[in-house]
Amino acid sequence: MDVVNFFPRLWAQYGGSVLDLGRRLIIAVLIIVAGNIVIRVSRRLTDHAVKGKMKADETLTSVLRLVIHYGVIIICAIMILDDFGVNTASLIALLGAAGVAVGFALKDTLGNIAAGIVILFLRPFSKGDFIECGSVTGAVRDMGLFATNLETGDGVFIAIPNSNLWGVPLKNYSRNSRRRVDITVTISYTDPIDEAFRVIREIIDTEERFEKDPAPQVSVQSLGESGVSITLRAWVSSSVYGAVLTYQLKNIKEKIQEAGLSFSFPQRGIHLVKDSRTAG
Repeated sequence: MDVVNFFPRLWAQYGGSVLDLGRRLIIAVLIIVAGNIVIRVSRRLTDHAVKGKMKADETLTSVLRLVIHYGVIIICAIMILDDFGVNTASLIALLGAAGVAVGFALKDTLGNIAAGIVILFLRPFSKGDFIECGSVTGAVRDMGLFATNLETGDGVFIAIPNSNLWGVPLKNYSRNSRRRVDITVTISYTDPIDEAFRVIREIIDTEERFEKDPAPQVSVQSLGESGVSITLRAWVSSSVYGAVLTYQLKNIKEKIQEAGLSFSFPQRGIHLVKDSRTAG
C-alpha cells in the first residue's frame, strides 16, 4: 500500500465533499449564532416593553418571549435543513397538516389561547383588578394563555377559561379612578321631605371623601307604594368606595332616626267584608 499517495488520492476523491460539508457546517453555525443574537435582542426589547413607555403587561411579554424564542428556533432549523439539501417544503406541508389535525382535536383549548392573547393585548383588566364576569366576582391574581385565576372576597380560588371571559360582558371595578356612591332611603309619606334633605346635606358637608366636582346630589327618586324614596349620589375615589358606602349606610340610618324621621317599609291593608247573606 502506497501510504505516500494514499491521502492525496483520498483527498482528490472526497475533498470536494469535505469542503462542501465544511461550508454547510460553517453556515449552520452562523445561522445558530444569528438565531441566538435575535433571541437575546428580542428578550431585551420585551423587557424594555415592561419597564419602558410601552407599559406592556408582564404576562404578555412572557408569551412574546416564548413565541419569538421557538419561532426563531424553527426558522433556523428549517434554514439549516434546507442548506443540507433536505426537502423542507414537504416537511412544512407535513407540519401544517399535523397542525390542522391538532387544531381540530384541541379547538376548545386553542379557543382559550386565542381569547387569552386578545385579552393580553387589549387588556380589559390587569393583575390586581376587581372584576365581575357573569356570576363570578373576584380580584385577578394571575393571567395565562389558557385561564385567568381569581380570588373572591372570602378567599376562594377560581380559575376561569379565557374564552368565558372574552365571550360575555365584563365589569372592571378597578379600572376607573373614581366611582359613584348611590344610597337610597325611603321615608314615610307623613315625614317632611325638606327635613330629610337637610339631614343628608349635613352628612355631605361632613364627609371629606366625597368629591366636590361633580358635587353630590340629593333628589327624590320615586313615590312608592309605601313611602318616598330619596337618593344620595356622590363621587368618591375607587380605593375608598367600599369603606364610604358601608360607613354612610350606617350613618344615614342613624341620622335619619335622630331627626325623628321614620323609615318606610312595605305595608298591605286587609279589609274584612262581611257577607250580608250569611248574617243572622
